Amino acid sequence: MASEVQNRLAQLRKTRLVRDDSGSHRVYRNKTGDVFHSVTHILKETSPEHQQKALERWLARPGSEQARETAATRGTLAHNHAEYILKTGAKLARQTANKRNCWKASQDGLERCPGSITRWGIERAIQGAPRVSWSASGYARGLRGWIADNVTAIHSVEFSIHHDAGFAGTCDALIDIQGKGPFIVDWKTSARERTEDMIQNYIDQTGAYSLGLKSLTGIRPIGGFVVIARRTGAPQVRELSDLELRGAESRFLDRCETYFSDAAA
Repeated sequence: MASEVQNRLAQLRKTRLVRDDSGSHRVYRNKTGDVFHSVTHILKETSPEHQQKALERWLARPGSEQARETAATRGTLAHNHAEYILKTGAKLARQTANKRNCWKASQDGLERCPGSITRWGIERAIQGAPRVSWSASGYARGLRGWIADNVTAIHSVEFSIHHDAGFAGTCDALIDIQGKGPFIVDWKTSARERTEDMIQNYIDQTGAYSLGLKSLTGIRPIGGFVVIARRTGAPQVRELSDLELRGAESRFLDRCETYFSDAAA
């Protein structure tokens, strides 16, 4: 019988908020009418001034709109590929673990089957995965390889979070890496390597997801990973320690305060 923590986590895969794109930016509403602003929008609006100016210059360049659409499509295809592998791998691992009755409850409230079964499920999922179009194939291959080499437990994929601080979003995955976890993981794509300054928003984004996850389920991730797929080769990986993830949570709450203060001004 699944634990209460496991049941609460499963509920996050069933979106309980209604997405509203009718305004100047996306928001989410619950049944009582409370409004939650998009995590990514809050990050965009509270980015350092030099980053915002760099984005404005890029958007003003000829062909930037087409480049933006291409990047968005590429990112979506790579994300979908990773999602398919994790969801299919989790399903196959769950079926096998159920037959063998080899689930074990952990102190964090999550249930795990042997990592070897999860790895087997992932490998089977990769073998049967739909082909990715040429434009995104290199990025998808990088994510696929990283998942196969590192993931040992799949707790949830593409789950929704929200928080009383007024934000909501969708996290890519909650997984174990090399037998340790759970970790918040966010997939990204980039043609070029990103500097630490350039991935600061990504880091703070994991903090937002961690806050929402803890608020709704009581699960406390032990760290995070930002995995940035490249056109060729292995992804660029930024691992966050437990302390760094707590710092990302704190910064994101500060950014929420700034965002809502500016909106009220």
